Amino acid sequence: MSELVIKGLKVTVETDGLEKEILRGVDLTIKSGQTHAIMGPNGSGKSTLAYSIAGHPKYKIVGGTVTLDGKDVLEMSVDERAKAGLFLAMQYPVEVPGVSVSNFLRTAVTAIRGEAPKIREWVSEVKNAMGSLNMDTAFSERNLNEGFSGGEKKRHEILQLELLKPKIAILDETDSGLDIDALRIVSEGVNRVKANTNMGVMLITHYTRILRYIKPDFVHVFASGKIVEEGGAELAEKLEEKGYADYINA
Repeated sequence: MSELVIKGLKVTVETDGLEKEILRGVDLTIKSGQTHAIMGPNGSGKSTLAYSIAGHPKYKIVGGTVTLDGKDVLEMSVDERAKAGLFLAMQYPVEVPGVSVSNFLRTAVTAIRGEAPKIREWVSEVKNAMGSLNMDTAFSERNLNEGFSGGEKKRHEILQLELLKPKIAILDETDSGLDIDALRIVSEGVNRVKANTNMGVMLITHYTRILRYIKPDFVHVFASGKIVEEGGAELAEKLEEKGYADYINA
């Protein structure tokens, strides 16, 4: 069992030479096998939470702690966080010209596992994972995210998830820009990895449509840089009906 524990997390970002507080004391615990949906309006700090945990240098931690299985995540470098078992699926994955998907995936898996996978086994592993996501194997020879559609980028993020098998996956608006078929395939991929590895999931989203496929155990409403309400799946249904107005104006 793994456990990501966030206590009193406060984060600022520099804007026009001034430090602006984005996260104002976030408390959240995610355990293996649990799915936590983080919902809230634009600008509430959801993505800041994700990137702060992952170690993005833009965000300055000014208070609180983040631990994974008792180890201080905030003291780790970005690659150390990944090796410890954290995974971030970005809302806007970056393009990396000149680096093929195949080379990127093998390099990442080698770093996580501590040794390079044997070629024949690796080819079979990638082929099976791509097949599960309805991805053409020729996709692996394309440059990383270069010219990818929104759906292709998100499928590639879940392909990484399938191969890296993290302890805790942070999915930042994975449903953004997906059509109905792609949403179903991507969601099934997340569910498959969770079922096979018992990973914990932090799912950041504005909408409830992805929650029809990835069932949350807990729903947390984010507003003004902190969690303002918590509940089960019924809370997401309430948000679908009433929106975020009550939280924005509070």
